[in-house]
Amino acid sequence: MNSLHPNHPAWRAALIDLDGTMVDTLGDFAVALNAMLGELALPPIGRDFIAHTVGKGSEHLIRRTLMEVDGVDDRYEEAWASYQRHYRRVNGEQAEVFPGVVEGLLRLQRAGVPLACLTNKPTAFAQALLEKKQLAGFFRHVFGGDAFAQKKPHPLPLLESCKALGVPPSQVLMVGDSANDAQAARAAGCPVILVTYGYNHGEPVREVDADGFIDRLDQLVPG
Repeated sequence: MNSLHPNHPAWRAALIDLDGTMVDTLGDFAVALNAMLGELALPPIGRDFIAHTVGKGSEHLIRRTLMEVDGVDDRYEEAWASYQRHYRRVNGEQAEVFPGVVEGLLRLQRAGVPLACLTNKPTAFAQALLEKKQLAGFFRHVFGGDAFAQKKPHPLPLLESCKALGVPPSQVLMVGDSANDAQAARAAGCPVILVTYGYNHGEPVREVDADGFIDRLDQLVPG
């Protein structure tokens, strides 16, 4: 299949999202968030809520979780410290690499496509997860939500990642699972492909403005 609309130039590098794109991390989020809530003597949260909420960074996830179970987020600082501790402990234990990811990364690597992982997950957590799932070696750079002054859907992380790869944005493909990734790519001038199996805040991913959709990462055709 063609990865991009014919009007797009061939891409020479790629930025790949992590949660919902390469790794199913809902299990990790569920364990860490519910351990945090238990410490705060608050009720647990369900996986559906988590799937609809992840993707905009840990700060957003924690604030939304507190609002959902308590109606206020005035215990954010306490919750943040607890969540960080629990997530560091469980990072990768309940997570699974999606089918086709390793094969897709191998194809891109063999084609000589420079890659960076670009995620809103904190950089240290992202790096540790990639290493645990034996994916770290595919990437020249790993940029998390704390790597730059803004997070996706702001274009800044994409523009800075393109600079790090030494390739202009118009020739750097963004691969993600949500409107966050697509909006950031559009604003940065990058082509964008979305996977169909990710989270996308509970909304149908094919309704997002993107250049194409794939069911597995190994369907990507290097430009």
